[in-house]
Amino acid sequence: MKTAPSERHTLSILVDNEAGVLARIVGLFSARGYNIDSLTVADVSGDHAVSRITVVTSGPPAVIEQIMAQLDRLVPVHRVLDLTALGPHVEREMALVKVAGVGDKRVEALRLADIFRARPVDTTTQSFVFEISGSTEKVNQFVELMREVGLVEVARTGVVAIARGKEAV
Repeated sequence: MKTAPSERHTLSILVDNEAGVLARIVGLFSARGYNIDSLTVADVSGDHAVSRITVVTSGPPAVIEQIMAQLDRLVPVHRVLDLTALGPHVEREMALVKVAGVGDKRVEALRLADIFRARPVDTTTQSFVFEISGSTEKVNQFVELMREVGLVEVARTGVVAIARGKEAV
């Protein structure tokens, strides 16, 4: 029996902005053994009544459909959209990357940061903290290259995403 290949999907979930909603969403994933690769939450309405939860998860198409159906049944959920299936959308992630080094390592860290359009947000004589934003792949590549020149630690935001075009979805 052949299993369907796992696909990465970005889900946008509009929910009531109330206590316990995030725990219910995460609990749904946890209870069913679904993995969350990235999770972000932000208030998106003027009256602070609605939040957008952006979840990146992976699975075969049938599992993604099942996740969406189960999320859609939760009471505080207004709408669940699979941005990946909808088509063109913009995804970004931000990271703070601390790199230590002196001499040639320091020069190389600055050169790589310039290539990736990462900007230094903190500098000492022994280290930098760079801020980088872009696709997850870009952030991953920057972090991997910084391992070679003195990576100390990384803090990441998770993916935020929105559909392209003039229509609100």
